Amino acid sequence: MNLWIKNGHLLDPANQRDEICDLYIKDGKVARIGSLSSDTDVKECEKNGEVIDATGKYVMPGFLDLHVHLREPGFEYKETIESGTRAAAKGGFTGVCPMPNTKPPTDCPERVKKVLEIASRDSRIHVYPVGAVTIGQMGEEVADIEGMVKAGAKAISEDGKSVMNARIYHRAMEEAARLGIPVMAHCEDKNMVGKGAMNAGEKARELGIEGITNAVEDVIVARDILLAKETKARLHLCHCSTKDSVDMIQYAKENGVDVSGEVCPHHFSLTQDDIPGDDANYKMNPPLRASTDVERLCRGLSDGTMEAISTDHAPHSEEEKNQSIAKAPFGIVGSETAYALTVTNLVKKGYLTPMQLVERMSTNPHRILGVPGGNLSVGMPADITIADMDTSYTIDKHTFVSKGKNTPFHGMKVYGRVFYTLVAGEIVYQYEE
Repeated sequence: MNLWIKNGHLLDPANQRDEICDLYIKDGKVARIGSLSSDTDVKECEKNGEVIDATGKYVMPGFLDLHVHLREPGFEYKETIESGTRAAAKGGFTGVCPMPNTKPPTDCPERVKKVLEIASRDSRIHVYPVGAVTIGQMGEEVADIEGMVKAGAKAISEDGKSVMNARIYHRAMEEAARLGIPVMAHCEDKNMVGKGAMNAGEKARELGIEGITNAVEDVIVARDILLAKETKARLHLCHCSTKDSVDMIQYAKENGVDVSGEVCPHHFSLTQDDIPGDDANYKMNPPLRASTDVERLCRGLSDGTMEAISTDHAPHSEEEKNQSIAKAPFGIVGSETAYALTVTNLVKKGYLTPMQLVERMSTNPHRILGVPGGNLSVGMPADITIADMDTSYTIDKHTFVSKGKNTPFHGMKVYGRVFYTLVAGEIVYQYEE
């Protein structure tokens, strides 16, 4: 499909483009950029109706979500690759990285191939599988990392838990370093967390729920940074939630460790004080933290210490979430709200410029994962997000295309709407009133 995107405000950090111009897509790739109204091919597009008028909207390289749970195989009642990737496309994401904690886990080449097989049939966006660190995610024996990479895995992670045996994790990091893939770390000391279900603080005491201290995350962040330093692995720290995590990442970067960190929109949008009561839609892991942590996360995203915004999209059934915080599973959905929450809570509040938003949601994630994309250079696949930052509306979970409706943001007024998502020049999502 050939397509003319006209009058859009192009934001492309990789090429330092921040201007209103046209973009012409030919055979699924970016063909020309500039003032194209007199171009012969563009006129042909206009004649055939293959035109998007992006006046008043930003045209950006497609977003990449480094951290999602698509639940398939094994938990299809929560989400499928089909429903989860449709939700991602609605949120402006042209690619996602599904974590391996499915049933069975993605812990061998055959299961990586299975994810890709389902995705090739059911997904219109890119799916980049993440393989497990250990067999069965049991933490006892390193998985066939090389085999998974050859099968198409782009990273390894034990997400949902930490590999508590440092010797085994050290071996896995060495293998990841040898293969040139990132290690995506869920940082949680399972010996410290106990029965914790929300942040340790006044709100937890008020609700009579066991708390999770910052140290549960921080001690594993420190350990993993030290292991990455020794093994020369590329370490990516998932869903960081504490001020000390940001400080340690900053220190590690300053001392030459190859480490990056992501922040989820719920962690920079809400604090523990926003939890209205015993509502499990506010239960996620790591939990909502104190306002001092949130401020440090926002400043870390602003100054570039924290390089990526990811969702940790974690759908559950209504029945599972309709329990006490103490009993319900951890996790909320995020694919369809991430962009608006980032605009509302970071751009509108001055922590990020629009260009920095693109860096955190597209340019940097593609670089961290080591996959093509994150820029709109001529010749690149036309993976594109078209959105504005001024449309205001109220989040309505009943409009979600994800199977999961478990969100604390239902009823919240936000700014910023995704209007189109394109993959290889094909429209995979278009907003309709």
